[in-house]
Amino acid sequence: MEDIEDLLVGGIGGGAPPGFRLPSVGSDSEYMAGQLSAFGYAVSDNSEEADLWLINTCTVKSPSQSAMDALISKCRSAKKPLVVAGCVPQGSRDLKELEGVSIVGVQQIDRVVEVVEETLKGHEVRLLNRKTLPALDLPKVRKNRFVEILPINVGCLGACTYCKTKHARGHLGSYTVDSLTGRVRSVIADGVKEIWLSSEDTGAYGRDIGVNLPILLNAIVKELPSDGSTMLRIGMTNPPYILEHLKDIADVLHHPCVYSFLHVPVQSGSDAILTAMKREYTISEFRTVVDTLTELVPGMQIATDIICGFPGETDEDFAQTVNLVKEYKFAQVHISQFYPRPGTPAARMKKVPSTLVKKRSRELTSVFESFTPYDGMVGKVERIWITEIATDGSHLVGHTKGYVQVLVIGPGSMLGTSAVVKITSVGRWSVFGEVIQAHNQSNGNMTSNKRSSSDGTSSPCCNLDETCSGQPEPCACGPTSCGGLVLPDGRGVSVPEKDSWSDDQNNQNLIRWLLRKRKNHPERRIENGNVMDYKGKRERYLSAPRGWGPVDAALICGMLVSLLTIVALLLHMGSTSK
Repeated sequence: MEDIEDLLVGGIGGGAPPGFRLPSVGSDSEYMAGQLSAFGYAVSDNSEEADLWLINTCTVKSPSQSAMDALISKCRSAKKPLVVAGCVPQGSRDLKELEGVSIVGVQQIDRVVEVVEETLKGHEVRLLNRKTLPALDLPKVRKNRFVEILPINVGCLGACTYCKTKHARGHLGSYTVDSLTGRVRSVIADGVKEIWLSSEDTGAYGRDIGVNLPILLNAIVKELPSDGSTMLRIGMTNPPYILEHLKDIADVLHHPCVYSFLHVPVQSGSDAILTAMKREYTISEFRTVVDTLTELVPGMQIATDIICGFPGETDEDFAQTVNLVKEYKFAQVHISQFYPRPGTPAARMKKVPSTLVKKRSRELTSVFESFTPYDGMVGKVERIWITEIATDGSHLVGHTKGYVQVLVIGPGSMLGTSAVVKITSVGRWSVFGEVIQAHNQSNGNMTSNKRSSSDGTSSPCCNLDETCSGQPEPCACGPTSCGGLVLPDGRGVSVPEKDSWSDDQNNQNLIRWLLRKRKNHPERRIENGNVMDYKGKRERYLSAPRGWGPVDAALICGMLVSLLTIVALLLHMGSTSK
């Protein structure tokens, strides 16, 4: 775990309090937050006043578990009820640190409210096993109201020797194409402007249900607005499962409503290390993926991951990794040091000395940071899609078709729209642009906008509150993004985030929530231990138009027949009495 992300928002009541935002922790956390919010819980900024702590974790690498252990210890000291969710309890349910703690597994996130309620009553709850996938239409609180993180499957087909995600997430389980396209239609109607497909391995999608990734992508693309107002970003994919579909995937990436960007982890430049990792591909196959996509897709950007110091990595192995990075000059690389995860095969392998691991990590980072990938962009005119606001309160954050981050100055009304910009200067992690035309997506018109500044200076009317209507969103201006958070009293704080391109890497995710109890309990029905009615679903049900069903019609007909029979009998009795 490279950073711990806290959600510190105060307030009590039925729904999200002012300033309610989520760190960049993926779809699971957004779904859990949505259910808790819909059920009347709020998130507190005061650990002493909080009624319960909720920690969401991941288990790919050891630091996340270490951070979790520290938070659990702190919670025990504070004598607060605790719920731990995510991959760590799912994959390591017998950890000593989890004794006496309520836990909810990765496929039980739709029951987080039950776990919280029972824990507050003093009960220990453990929900880990499930045979069906969680519904896609659960209540949800988005970190960014313009971005939908859409899980397309859970689990994976791999067996990497260093990773415990398979232990937690299990074998591959894919959502159907119809359910996913239905969700896409729904979120577009909600005003979402970017859809991020999320998965442990996007390329493996559908192999368990008789379909494949290109079938899904083409179905989703058909649902996107033709004006280009909503963009699709394809999630992380390992090389093995896309090799046979490269041409089809390139066709989708070429589509004007799909970012020409893909996150393809290589992990090492050495075939010997890839074999030890059980990555199921060779460097030659990785090159085929990168070379094919960059050849077929104009402006294609590839992001990748590297693990330094995997057991058995020699100087020659590491040199091959450095040479691979130098050759391709990837604009975005996530570099991490090897951490042994208990219970994984790699944990039993002979370790590389930690001092050497750190040295290699620093060396590779230095090589990567020496690249200037955006120098050739100065003077170019690009269309960007704007969904975020920088924490400086002056710059809006957009992305080009190739997912290059562009910082511009403009009014908050530009959030959720696209614009044509001219690139005026470049940095290592992003570029600056001047807005030439802003696209008004409500009427499709282009309007001239010359208020941008290429030197990064602030426009007087681009303060934090004006540009984002009191709900600032984060930007990524460096190798580690920095998010903004506004508390109910107006104080602004910074929250560390990951780079937006690696949001689907669950190995960075851990979040602590400090929950306040509900004042008013929404009406609900509990059946077989399952919460059946959330407030939002009940309201939608009550407001939905309903027609006569066959049972209703039969009952009405029966009543009419009975009434007519009674009237006939009364008339008959009256006539006979005369």
